Amino acid sequence: MARRLVVKGLPRASRGLVSRPTPIPSSTTTTPASSALPSAYASEAEGNPDDDVSQIPIGALTLADDSAELPVVKKPKLKKKQPFRFMELPSELRIKVYAYHFDGGGSVIDLDSDNYKLYHKKLAILRTCRTIYNEATHIFYSIHAVRIFPTTPGRHFKTKKPLLARLNTRQRRCLTSLELRLGPGWSQPPRGWVVNPALGLADCTSVRRLTVYAEVDPSDAMYNGWRRSDGFYEGFCQDLLDGVLAEMPFLDRVYFDGFPGVKQSGPMVRGLIQVALAKQKKICWGPERGWTDFPDDGSDDPSNAATKRSGKTIQLGTNAAVTVMA
Repeated sequence: MARRLVVKGLPRASRGLVSRPTPIPSSTTTTPASSALPSAYASEAEGNPDDDVSQIPIGALTLADDSAELPVVKKPKLKKKQPFRFMELPSELRIKVYAYHFDGGGSVIDLDSDNYKLYHKKLAILRTCRTIYNEATHIFYSIHAVRIFPTTPGRHFKTKKPLLARLNTRQRRCLTSLELRLGPGWSQPPRGWVVNPALGLADCTSVRRLTVYAEVDPSDAMYNGWRRSDGFYEGFCQDLLDGVLAEMPFLDRVYFDGFPGVKQSGPMVRGLIQVALAKQKKICWGPERGWTDFPDDGSDDPSNAATKRSGKTIQLGTNAAVTVMA
């Protein structure tokens, strides 16, 4: 039976039973290994103050030579790129830049659906500012010839409002060259091919070159049985050219050209030349056919050699001859 131990000097309420500690046999105690518990005694290395790592200078811990200093690399400062001051260029250089910008779209503009692909992105420069709009507009319309009536097959061929009529007055005044292409619809011309004030020819005061290009001559024998009547299309084209020249009294010269099947001495071209001469216009020749100031009738008469070399006379009919001004 366990004996109770009474501790004297404590209050009665705090008195209780206190068990004696159980003794541990000496045979069960083991000494911990030296690797399990740290030693309470300092080692030889720890006892040597000269080997303290904290006393070693940082330079001795690197592989580099103490005498060679590492170069200091400074990050370059990023400079803000300044935009090119295009408007500070002389106007002569800006005009050349506009000409290069609009190059590659063709020399003649027709009312064609391909115009969107050819010119839409290039014309975006007009929305830059008012100065560029005025300069670039003049260059674009001055280096391109506008076809008076559309000849490209499609939904615009029979339109009553050609491209020239769709331009505003400012754009028409920038034009320097027009083209009247004759041939499409030779058996039944479109109703929209009418010269009237709404066409806007009177506004084209800067035009100095009118090219009349004949694609067909219905008087040729190959059109027998297909033409509407003899002389119908030739007369229609003559009235068309007469109306164009009447709206443009400031024009001084007319260029004539055509397809290889069109003869200079044929009724088609000959009638158009008569209309231009009646309006006192200078007659010039386009580059495609290489026509000169004498008919291509194939005459080999030696008596006409001097006339052919001089290039001053064109035989328009049996007994009619006119002098062409250079």
